[in-house]
Amino acid sequence: MAKYIVLINWTDKGIAEAKDTTARAKKAQEMAKSLGGAMDTLYWTLGRYDLVGIADMPDDQSMALFGLKVGGLGTVRSETLRAFTADEIGGIVGKL
Repeated sequence: MAKYIVLINWTDKGIAEAKDTTARAKKAQEMAKSLGGAMDTLYWTLGRYDLVGIADMPDDQSMALFGLKVGGLGTVRSETLRAFTADEIGGIVGKL
C-alpha cells in the first residue's frame, strides 16, 4: 500500500459546521475503507493546517478518487503528499 500525508483546511462551510468534525472524519475513514485503503491517523492541529492525516491507499488513482470524494463534500480542501518509507526510498536511490 502507498502512504500519503494529507494536509487539510476547513472551508467556510467546514468552519460553520465545526461541531460535526469528528463525524465527518469518521465518514472520510469509511470512504477510504470503501476504496481499499485506510485513514486511521488523523490529527486536529493548530497552525497553518486544521488537520493532518496519514492515509494508506492501494495506488495513486485510489488516493486521487478519495481526495475528490472528500473534497466534494464541501467542508475541506486538502493537499496530498506521497510518502515513502526508508525501504522504498532506499530502493529508489539505490538505482542512482
